[in-house]
Formats: sequence, structure tokens, C-alpha cells
Amino acid sequence: MPRQSRIDTSGALHHIICRGMEQRDIFKDDIDRDNFVQRLSGIFSDTKTACYAWALIPNHFHLLLRTGKVPVSTVMRRLLTGYAVSFNRRHKRRGHLFQNRYKSILCQEDTYLMELVRYIHLNPLRAGIVPDLEALSGYIYSGHSRIVRLKKSDWQDVEKVVGMFGKRRHQALKKYEQFMAKGAGEGKKPELTGGGLIRSVGGWHELKELRKMKVHFKSDERVLGDSDFVEEVLGLASEAMEQKYRLRAEGYTFEKIAGKVGELFDIKINDLRGPGKQPHRVRARSVLIFWAVQELGMTATEVGLKLRMSQSSVSRAAQRGRSIAEELKLSLENDGNA
Repeated sequence: MPRQSRIDTSGALHHIICRGMEQRDIFKDDIDRDNFVQRLSGIFSDTKTACYAWALIPNHFHLLLRTGKVPVSTVMRRLLTGYAVSFNRRHKRRGHLFQNRYKSILCQEDTYLMELVRYIHLNPLRAGIVPDLEALSGYIYSGHSRIVRLKKSDWQDVEKVVGMFGKRRHQALKKYEQFMAKGAGEGKKPELTGGGLIRSVGGWHELKELRKMKVHFKSDERVLGDSDFVEEVLGLASEAMEQKYRLRAEGYTFEKIAGKVGELFDIKINDLRGPGKQPHRVRARSVLIFWAVQELGMTATEVGLKLRMSQSSVSRAAQRGRSIAEELKLSLENDGNA
């Protein structure tokens, strides 16, 4: 069965779960963990990605993110590629560090945000890394420790989480700690990390009862939310996919987009394809890359082969191209002036 594409949209809430290959450790010591956290800080700040919860376990990690204008796939590519290269160099190893597909679940905020924060922050306790909640408060490789210490961060949104429990910070913090304590004895919650339909209807028991009554709901492995939310998200994803198919059907190719960019920026197509760091050429090439990836649905690898660029360089150029297109109010399907 072919795997499904990721669902993403600006401002979306994602629960990310990423595991090491063959369940091997991806964090061997605190140096690895500090390296990873430093990368989280830099990338989330750079991409304006909000992080509400996170936890590092020896062989996997959890993140609860709200994307900005940079897609979650781009954020994760930068994070995983950079860390894997650093890890392999430090530990003198080769090959893949992470499983090929991290799990990304788009979540309904009103219903699941608090539950997901608790689920993720209790992970070190469930995994046996710490013995109790008191020790969890001192485990610095989880977002929980920053919340209980009300530690300000430029990449973890502590205020958002604490604010869900009240307006007065210390009273809100007490309610948060009570909420965490209540969840500590509840064990694993598979409905928050997988299970398709059971996430949309409330659990296995409810699903069985509804099936007896022949009630059917929209569901999808990539979405955590009620039936209406799942249907809305899938509709938005379908519209985005239809846009890519429509552009291709109308004859849009990489070459056609390059021609349009050449006209907008008054630059020859060969100059777009060739190397060069002149500011005007870089700006034009960045817009070309952004449109190829965002509008036509090409991968960074495909674009890189066209322009003789590395995957990471293409990703950075696409981000730059997005900003330039917004600044100049450029649209692929509308005429404009650069």
C-alpha cells in the first residue's frame, strides 16, 4: 500500500514522533542531547516554529509544534539531517540514524493540546528514565522542566502552556502540576499516537459500539481530531494537491516556471541555472526554487538535480524565495513586476 503524503498547513499543530533505525539509540549521552536541543533552538527560532512540548528518550523523541510559514517537512529535514551528520561524525559511524519516516500527526488544538502536552512530558517517566514526577521536574531534556521552573525560552512557548491553566502564573502552574500528577498513573495512550478511527471517535470501546450501529466517520492516520476536523483538514489537503495537479495539467513545468522568473527578474534562463552569487541572480533563483517546490510539488532532490545544488541548499533557497515572493507580491499564475 503506497504511503500517504504528509498533511501540513501554516499554523498547524503537529505531534512529531521520530525513532532511531531498528530502535537503536539516537542519543548516547548528554553531549548528544545538548547538541540536539541547541539545534531545536536555532531551527525553531529561525523558522518561527512554536514548540509547546518535547521530550528526548534514548531511541526516539517527541515534539509538539505549531508551524509558521515554513512547512513542517522543511523544519524536520533541517533538524534530522544536521543532527544525523553531527552524530555520525562524533561516533565514527555511517548510514541512516533515523527511521525513514517520522510520524507527523496534525492535531485539533481545542480538544487535544493539553492532553498532548501531558502525554509528551510524561514520556521520560513512562520510559523509566526518571523514577517519579519530582525527578521529572529536574530532567532537563523535556519541556516539563522548563515549565515548572517558569523558565523563559526563545523557542519553547512556556507562557502558552501555563496560560491554559489560568491567568495568574503561580496558580496556573499549580494546576498544571496537578494535571500532570493525575496523568502519571494513566499509562500509555495509544489514541494520541496512532489508531486512525479510534482517535476520531474516542477509543476502541466507542468505535465498536458505533460500528454495531453502522455509524461511519471520516478518519485518517495523519490527523488527530473529531470527525468534522478530520474532514476539514483532508479537504484543505485535497485542495492543495489539486492545485499541483491542475498546474501540471495546464502545462506548468520547471522550465516554464524558469521562463516566467526570467521575465519577472529580467534574467536569462541559463543564468538562473548556473552558479553565481550576484544578489539579483540569487533572488531570482530563490523564487524559482520556491515556486518549483511549493506550487509544482517538486522535491528538493529533484530541484537540486536541475540546478546542481545540494538538498540543504535548495531548502534554504526555497525559504528565501518565499520571503522574496511575499515581499514583491509575486504570484506564479499572475503577472507581476520584480
